[in-house]
Amino acid sequence: MTPLRAVAGATPEQLILGLDTFGDLTLDASGGRSSHAQVLRDVVEQAVLADRLGVDAITLGEHHRDDFALTSPEIVLATIAGRTERVLLGTGVTVLSSDDPVRVYERFATLDAVSSGRAEVVLGRGSFIESFPLFGYELGDYEALFTEKLDLFTKLRTEGPITWSGQHRAALVDQEVFPKTEQPDGVRAWVGIGGSPESVVRSVQTGIPMMLAIIGGDPARFAPFANLYRQAQQELDRDPMPLGVHSPGHVAATDAEARDQLWPHFEANRNRIGAERGWPATTRAEFEREADGGSLYVGSPETVARKIAATVRTLSADRFDLKYANGTMPHAQLMQSIELYAGEVIPRVRALLAE
Repeated sequence: MTPLRAVAGATPEQLILGLDTFGDLTLDASGGRSSHAQVLRDVVEQAVLADRLGVDAITLGEHHRDDFALTSPEIVLATIAGRTERVLLGTGVTVLSSDDPVRVYERFATLDAVSSGRAEVVLGRGSFIESFPLFGYELGDYEALFTEKLDLFTKLRTEGPITWSGQHRAALVDQEVFPKTEQPDGVRAWVGIGGSPESVVRSVQTGIPMMLAIIGGDPARFAPFANLYRQAQQELDRDPMPLGVHSPGHVAATDAEARDQLWPHFEANRNRIGAERGWPATTRAEFEREADGGSLYVGSPETVARKIAATVRTLSADRFDLKYANGTMPHAQLMQSIELYAGEVIPRVRALLAE
């Protein structure tokens, strides 16, 4: 079976519809917090279910905090690879700034081999900072680290001898990295972007497609970034590059059920992070506004499908990944959400876009 591949200007049939999780620490059947080990086992089962039901991609986000279990997504993805057949296996994101590009490349080239060509990596700076002191990096070098390491990763994708030098890593002189992939352009990759014009242009300069993280507000406000992305491709004489979008959500039988299931976990997650960053506590009214007109894809299959289709149309996106795990929501509810997303949302999105 030929692995899926995102293409610019995707038709409804070519549109990639995936799922994303950070391995959020969930509540168990008794209402207590699940162990990190159990959450990792649950993530594997969630991905296996997604593959069986026809979801196109599963991406796992790297974090180094006690409220998330996924610090080494590649290992979990390799486990998933052995139990699945078609689903794309990626990260959302790999924190390249605090990792070594050569080791990242080797790990994903290895994953690509054992999964028969299904590996991909989303490269990002990360929205949390814990990995920087953990691995000995200075936060003052935040921008320089990512820029330099992305440059090296881009060169590694040629899979030929590399000569490179920078300030934050030892130089390479006519060295090669193994294993080689069977992909024409090396390890498949995306650049995760929160929405700065400089990041959009940098994605095009590297030739690595943009995965736009839209986690709040009307998705239409990101249209200027999508337009800049395509304008930069023309100005830099790049072949058309696909555009991906990532946003949070939850699917249940009805709109009311979906919102009531998600709200307490959304509130706990948002307020914990908000307390660290000096944000005011969130409210149910704020949550409802985001669900109604923002970037929270929560509701019945029909509601979520219509909202995804609208975003895909507005941004001319070629891929949409739903972050289905949001806070402490129990594993059983996550599995139900995956079933509805695969069985009802995905076919409905394709039908709406075909109209």
